[in-house]
Parts: sequence; C-alpha cells; structure tokens
Amino acid sequence: MSAAALPLRPPSRTLMFLEGRALPELGAFLGALPMLSLAPRGDGHPVLVLPGLMASDTSTRPLRSFLKNRGYVVSGWRQGRNYGLRPGVQAAMMDLVRELYETHGRKVSLIGWSLGGLYARQLAKMMPDHVRSVITLGSPFAGSPKSTNAWRVYEFTSGRRADDADERFGGALSSTPPVPTTAIFSRTDGVCAWQGCMEQPSSHSENIEVESSHCGMGHHPAAVYAIADRLAQPEGEWKPFDRGGLRSLVYPDPDR
Repeated sequence: MSAAALPLRPPSRTLMFLEGRALPELGAFLGALPMLSLAPRGDGHPVLVLPGLMASDTSTRPLRSFLKNRGYVVSGWRQGRNYGLRPGVQAAMMDLVRELYETHGRKVSLIGWSLGGLYARQLAKMMPDHVRSVITLGSPFAGSPKSTNAWRVYEFTSGRRADDADERFGGALSSTPPVPTTAIFSRTDGVCAWQGCMEQPSSHSENIEVESSHCGMGHHPAAVYAIADRLAQPEGEWKPFDRGGLRSLVYPDPDR
C-alpha cells in the first residue's frame, strides 16, 4: 500500500442500508459481556477513545465502560460532537493526551472510531513520546477522502473540503504511526471502503478483520475482544494478533 490515497469507490447502497445492524450489534455486545469478561485484564495505563464523525462520547460509552472494568484509566475526548477538524480541535486533543500522560505518568493508548481513528494516528505521529499504541476502527486513512459515504456530511459539518488534508496535523494520513498500530476493519462496512481502512503490516502494525457494520464496530463483541487483547500487551513487547485455533472462526484472515 503506497503513501498515496487509494482511488476506491464508496460501499454500495446495499451495505449502507445494512448499517441498521448497529443496534442489534449493541444487543450482541451486552449479551456477550459474560464471555468478554474472559478477555485479558489491563495494567492500568490511560486509554483515550475518540468518536467518529457526528458522534460524541456517548457513542463510545459501552466500550469505555468495558475497558474501565478491565482495569484501564479511560477517557472520552471531551469535545462534544465530532464535527471534523475545526479550529481548536487539534490543540484540545493534544492537550488531553498531555494531561493523561502527565497525570498518570504513563504513555496513552489511543482508540479511534472512523474519523476518530484518523485523529489517533496523527496524534501518535506528532506525540510518539506520549503514545503507547493506536487502534483504529473502520478508519479510512488509506483511501481517498471520497471513498466513503460520509464525505458530504464531513464537508457540511466541518466547513472544510474532504480532500483538503492539513499536512500540519501529523503529515500524510496513510503513513504508519511510529508506535504499535492495529487497524480493525470490516469488508461489510457500509460507510467506508474497507480497503482504505487497512494498514500496511510491519514489525509494529497489523490488520484485524471483523464481520461488523461501520456504525456498530465500536461495540461489536469481536472488535471489543480484539481491542482488549491488544491493549493488554506489556509495553515494549508488542506482537501481532493471534487468530489461531478457535479465534479463526471469529476473525477471518485479513490477507485472504
């Protein structure tokens, strides 16, 4: 995957219609909590969860509550609804990362859903000494800005053109952050072209595929378990996700 954005088509209308799965996926998450309690516990380091376009911290509350119960110090992004990279948004996110880092004396893991994942990647590039790892959920960092079904909404809410990337915010979106990075994606994503949500695998980056909607990915049981598994790795001992054994029934081979 090159540094240039891939010229991808947005998901079909059929997949967009199937985004209604997000609500049943929330029900599946609640029903799966007993099994999800078997996920590895954390070491108490701070975790910042960034919401997607037009979403707020309310959308990430199920995930944040679960991670808090797994032993992490978890924070939402504290900026209300995410209307895009408007004036002050970047500075506020950077200030929050510094606050969490200085308050807890440990590097911060960043989890970003959709547009929030783009923010997470760029923050890690700008603040590698403060960031422990990055996990993105259906974030279109490798595709062209118009390879999603949400680009018109972004332009309307942010007042910016979708293809006007601000290189001052961490540089090229598609370049891999210099910290352990996991891209979680779904081939049935109805909002973002799944190919544009995939990372170039390396010694510190990987892809995990789940069978999820875009709007339900932040609380889909398979995605939540994968997040817990990734966060629980000891600092400095990152290894790719193991999808062997029974996990292969839940997590397809992303390179197939």
